[in-house]
Amino acid sequence: MDRRNRRSAPGLAVAAALLLSACHSGGRVVLPVAFEDPAPAATLRYPEDFVSHEATVRGVAAILSRQLGLPVPDHVTVYIYSSRAVFEQGLVSDGRLPAVRAAELSEFAIGVGKRRQLLLQDDGGRPATRDWLRLVAHELTHVAQIELAQGEGRAEQWLAEGMAEWAAFSVLERLGLDALGERRAAALEHVREQAALRDARLDLDTLGTPRGFTVRHQREGSLATYQLAFLMTDYLIRRHGFERLLEYYRGFAGGRGRREGFRLAFDQTLEEFEAEMLAHLGRVLR
Repeated sequence: MDRRNRRSAPGLAVAAALLLSACHSGGRVVLPVAFEDPAPAATLRYPEDFVSHEATVRGVAAILSRQLGLPVPDHVTVYIYSSRAVFEQGLVSDGRLPAVRAAELSEFAIGVGKRRQLLLQDDGGRPATRDWLRLVAHELTHVAQIELAQGEGRAEQWLAEGMAEWAAFSVLERLGLDALGERRAAALEHVREQAALRDARLDLDTLGTPRGFTVRHQREGSLATYQLAFLMTDYLIRRHGFERLLEYYRGFAGGRGRREGFRLAFDQTLEEFEAEMLAHLGRVLR
């Protein structure tokens, strides 16, 4: 899930060829996407290889797959909605979300990644913009997470969102549009005054569920909450490597619970990680 007020496998066939039979109806565009043999991700250039929505999905999928090892499924359906109201309706009719949840999400989100689906709101902007590339990368990462876990909502929500942000920034860095180091520094500034840090309690139990994550950023601010999720995920990746996150998600396919999955993947409990993360943030934010 990517939010409105941002200023978010080796050996697999990994690039996309979008079918030409896109469907248009009432502010809704449907793009069936089939993934076929790609051009190497290293050959992609910005902006010339990202001139359409189709090309953007193709290019982002190639980078995520070839450079981060994320498993892109063999097909994805991309829904593009022209307004918030049409997006909300699409979350119900296409994404099969309850109406109450769809209304809640459409108030702050501009994208949702579900199993083999991307549901995106587009206000008519150019497909090669930095923000659109980031949105597609963020939501495609959620699609890949679901492929790895063989189901939705099994992992810690803060880690799902933080990983999607980290992967999206990595795509932008690969294209020369951003840098992970700069995102890390900016995130530290945004979380500096967050209430959770002042209270010395990150409350990962709340941040770990989709509903709790939503409530938290409605209360404390979307940007600060996503930035905190990014920083915690970045910390895990710098310590264990990105591949460990893929192993974490694969573990859920075998039936692991949330707490057990985290402990087995990262060699510590959520409580131990929270204490370690608080200490780390306390040092770097001095």
